[in-house]
Amino acid sequence: MEIDLVYLWVNGNDPKWQAKRNAVIGKTDDNSNKNCKGRYADNDELKYSLRAVEMYAPWIRRIFIVTDDQIPEWLDTSNPKVQIVDHKEILPPESLPCFNSSLLEHFFHRIPGLSEHFLYANDDMFFNRPVNPSDFYAPDGLPIFRFAHRRPCRKLELWFRANVQRRPLNHYNQIIENGARLVEQKLGKYYSSKSHHNVDAYLKSDFSRVNNMFWPAIEAMLPNHVRSDNDVQRHLYAYAALAEKRGHRVFVDRHTSFHLYIHRPDHYEKLEHYNPKFFCMNDSEFAHDADRIHSKEYLEKRFPAKSQFEK
Repeated sequence: MEIDLVYLWVNGNDPKWQAKRNAVIGKTDDNSNKNCKGRYADNDELKYSLRAVEMYAPWIRRIFIVTDDQIPEWLDTSNPKVQIVDHKEILPPESLPCFNSSLLEHFFHRIPGLSEHFLYANDDMFFNRPVNPSDFYAPDGLPIFRFAHRRPCRKLELWFRANVQRRPLNHYNQIIENGARLVEQKLGKYYSSKSHHNVDAYLKSDFSRVNNMFWPAIEAMLPNHVRSDNDVQRHLYAYAALAEKRGHRVFVDRHTSFHLYIHRPDHYEKLEHYNPKFFCMNDSEFAHDADRIHSKEYLEKRFPAKSQFEK
């Protein structure tokens, strides 16, 4: 089984990129959950994530880095195992320029040369121990979807929140719920659990088929150059695959997958305690530059050896 790995990457510190983004959003001080600095800040997470790949998943065939006319300055682009994919290669023209990862994710199946079995990771996601193809695909070749929590009363919770508390969902939960409702309407299954927010497995053919199945909702996203509340998050593909019995669902605990917020010092202690197979170093609107410096120092200590992907 040939398995590729796809990353989204952006250098939000680049003045040229910043000028392009500011021309779209019309302001430079947006610190919302949707478009805060933490969404785009580059703290060399990708470099350390690739070091983890070399250490713990050397069987990955090729690595595709999807970017907006940018290349990490430390990346050795002559390495045949890594390839830069520009947004223009996969996105419809009306979606350019794009600062919306939720939109970009719907077009992974258009990446030239991508294998049928592929993994997807944000640049702040890391392998922490050795992993094998069997961690991502079952013996029948179908993907394993990891979820963080069982939430059997989710519908009731959402009804109570909307009708009694009168509180809207935050952006991330809203776009996940958008996908859950689409699958329920089309395939008759409602999934309340959320992904473990780490490296996920997919089939390219399923990605293409589900994309076509829900194209009207995805087409409505095309003008969303930045994150919008009518976006549909990539949970759509896991939910649809599960509804059609084309995937396997498992639930994780902190010994398997840990979601670390870089502004929480206690989370570093928990990461060391649980020593999970996967972890994520999540930046956010609550993080400051000092938190980003600390996170980089931690990653340098955790993954000190230079990888084949670096100059």
